[in-house]
Amino acid sequence: MIAVAVVAALLALVAAWMWVMHNRMVRVRNGVEVAWAQIDVQLTRRHDLIPNLIEMVRGYVGHERAALEAVSEARANASAARVPGQRSRAEQDLSGALHKLLAISEAYPELQANRSFSALQTELVSSENLITDSRSVYNDAVQDFNTMIQRVPMNLMAQTMGFTEREYYDVGADRQGPGEVQF
Repeated sequence: MIAVAVVAALLALVAAWMWVMHNRMVRVRNGVEVAWAQIDVQLTRRHDLIPNLIEMVRGYVGHERAALEAVSEARANASAARVPGQRSRAEQDLSGALHKLLAISEAYPELQANRSFSALQTELVSSENLITDSRSVYNDAVQDFNTMIQRVPMNLMAQTMGFTEREYYDVGADRQGPGEVQF
């Protein structure tokens, strides 16, 4: 009778431990999803600024059609990407296209003197900084989650319950972004 009670108590402890650890993995996984949502918010903010920037630049440098179209296409591709790997590559392409467009705009002093253009540049730089901060928070959350589900004995539980590693948002994706252009 005592042996049955001990076994039942051990099973109850194991079940309680599994319940607590499952809830912990869910909480940390949800933290990763919230952090990703914040990156998405900041990227969307940046994407929303781009059409205004394109229209303003078009008024001054309309003959630079290829650069304007490259930014528009890169924005569309970045908006369509959903997972971190695809998103980081698409955002890198968008940052490169923006960098080229802003470099072209430097050749037009009247555009540089335009207050609206300066305000858009400031907003773009602000967006880049917020993206960098959000990316850092996301990658930290991914590291915590991946470490949790890779450690013994959580790795056995994670595999059984369908928890899989999350992908980092590539730190190099926006390295050449407009935030580095000298205005």
